[in-house]
Amino acid sequence: MSAPAAFTPRLGGRAEAFPDLSWDIYLNHAGVSPVSAPVRDAIRGVADDYAAHGFGAFPRWMAQREVLRAKLGRLLQTAPERIALTHGTTTSLNDLALSLPWAAGDRVVVFDGEFPANVTPWQQAADTFGVAVTRLPLTGFSDGSGDGLARLEATLRAGGVRAVAVSAVQFQSGLRMPLRTMADLAHAAGAFLIVDAIQALGAAPLYPEALGVDALVAGAHKWLMGVEGCGLAWIGPALLQALVPRTAGWLSHEDPVSFLFQGAGHLRYDRPIRQRADYLEGGAYNTLGFAALEASVDLLLALGLERIDAHIQGLLDPMEAALRARGFTSLRAAEPASRSTLLCVRPPQSVDLTAFYAAMTARRVAIATPDGALRFAPHWPNPPQELPALLAALDESLDEAAQTCRRP
Repeated sequence: MSAPAAFTPRLGGRAEAFPDLSWDIYLNHAGVSPVSAPVRDAIRGVADDYAAHGFGAFPRWMAQREVLRAKLGRLLQTAPERIALTHGTTTSLNDLALSLPWAAGDRVVVFDGEFPANVTPWQQAADTFGVAVTRLPLTGFSDGSGDGLARLEATLRAGGVRAVAVSAVQFQSGLRMPLRTMADLAHAAGAFLIVDAIQALGAAPLYPEALGVDALVAGAHKWLMGVEGCGLAWIGPALLQALVPRTAGWLSHEDPVSFLFQGAGHLRYDRPIRQRADYLEGGAYNTLGFAALEASVDLLLALGLERIDAHIQGLLDPMEAALRARGFTSLRAAEPASRSTLLCVRPPQSVDLTAFYAAMTARRVAIATPDGALRFAPHWPNPPQELPALLAALDESLDEAAQTCRRP
């Protein structure tokens, strides 16, 4: 149920982690991480078990979820019972948005520029419960002015805010949000802070209890290096007590499966809904995905989030300097505390972004273009020795893209 003992992860160990990866340089872990060798082995292990044993495999993999929950507790430095295993970021946010105790006149605060997964669930809840959505700009969070926090504080003081929803890291700029301060401001106004952590968890330390947030959700397929279709939700005690379990399912009850194994007379519909975060685990699970996630979490725990973060920053620093020297405008925050493991830049005005992206792709360099920015997102397997090849691909792609712009 874990990474093979023979595999020992090392920072910069791309060859062992991704022996079949076709990209020469992979810098899109903020999009989808490739499946590492241990993760692939874990998926095969589940498939082989079910192929051989069918339903007989089910109890083993149901027990595996508790092993995974404990390991995620170590990763988040929290009690395992505060963690629910979910289908991913969007499902988790939908469940929380629909389960909040909304009242007439309530508001939810979101931010312009957020990924839609952290806006749409709140819009849907607002439509369902007659709640107002207040959208605040992200300006003033990365320039040292303090205007972003001041604007949020003023909005909270105006009253009526039930929840503030924010990403730990902004997907199109790489800005790391000041979660500790935002949580303090929200709590002073009687609001909850709910965090989409998919662009941070797995690449840098992110401990929800130390940050004082009320909920933290993430999908497994980015920095956690699992696969799509599974994730987690951490729920703090104050929010858990306030939630109304509107999205509970048959597995959300206490003792939900005994009627399947203990003979007649055990089928009931009145068993109480669990008063733990895992009430969100209401139906069928992504067994393959959770086995994959456990294998990837094993690697993250072995390396340590602090070491992974330092490794990535060591890759991004010279990368940013090289891009600036070539005329790119960096969107990376000046203050280290506001930097994430994403490096986002704007190309020179003379360079067509889509042509540059196509040229880089043709040279087997994986990057992304969220909302018109160029995004570079390495992870622990990326070695520093990739930089010369990356710069060569950059220069060739810049020339090719510039020629595209000059064509009549």
